[in-house]
Amino acid sequence: MEYRRCGKSGLLLPAVSLGGWHNFSALDQARELTMTAFDLGITHIDLANNYGPPPGMAETQVGRILESDLASHRDEIVISTKAGYTMWDGPYGDWGSKKYMTASLDQSLKRLGLDYVDIFYSHRYDPATPLEETMGALHQAVRAGKAFYPAISNYPKKAVKKAAKMMKDWGTPLLAHQCPYNMFNRSIEVGGVINESADQGMGMVVFSPLAQGLLTDRYLHDIPQDSRVVTSGQFLKEDDITSSKRGMVCSLNELASEYGLPLARLALLWCLRKKSVATVLIGASKPEQIRDNVEVINDLSLSREFCVRIDGILEG
Repeated sequence: MEYRRCGKSGLLLPAVSLGGWHNFSALDQARELTMTAFDLGITHIDLANNYGPPPGMAETQVGRILESDLASHRDEIVISTKAGYTMWDGPYGDWGSKKYMTASLDQSLKRLGLDYVDIFYSHRYDPATPLEETMGALHQAVRAGKAFYPAISNYPKKAVKKAAKMMKDWGTPLLAHQCPYNMFNRSIEVGGVINESADQGMGMVVFSPLAQGLLTDRYLHDIPQDSRVVTSGQFLKEDDITSSKRGMVCSLNELASEYGLPLARLALLWCLRKKSVATVLIGASKPEQIRDNVEVINDLSLSREFCVRIDGILEG
């Protein structure tokens, strides 16, 4: 595994990290995925309070695995969690108030069976709550020893700059900014978020690098019956797989083949070409997917010519 420095901190993250978004509901599967990842050098497990299903289940399963299989390796593992999206009913289980953020972290620690998490995120910017309050909750979590590093996720550019200044002034600088990023979603480039985050000393933690499976060989021809489009349809929808986008995927696949790469590995490599990207989060349902994705560390460079050809395909 290659480990990358996260922003201007002392923390190194694996180039590939394991996300527990919607694949940790069953304990046996979660254990197999986690242990496969750890054996391959993936030392970072990314969670959130509402990951499941049901909400909280991913943290519960990881807590069980830490206790039964990895208790002696706690200091070799980075555990991150978040609060910011709906976790429970009523006025105090959502967004960015200090009450919600603090209560959510306490609940997460109980589910995980831990005294602290390594990284605690504000999962989304809350325009209705003073930023000082949300950042204050992160600052307090660090000062209380419940988290080592504070971080943000899905923040707009202006809020990134303001939040970073607050946290620096308080002596708890933000470690990372987690955002979606892939060949089909370059909003953090266009909006300047990636550059602002880097300027403020944060590393980028990228999720959805494979565009929820679209940037793999699974959708080159037909929609597989076991795909998330068919079985869930909650996030990647059939309407997202347009003829134009499928044409791009096919062209990208052909380009990847020229260089002896699977499309998924090219997609990860494309994200990691940015020096400010500390790690890409992968979701997996099978251990072999993790093994395949980790192979990206053997190809950690993209020539300028290669990038130009990729842009040509994406620009149509």
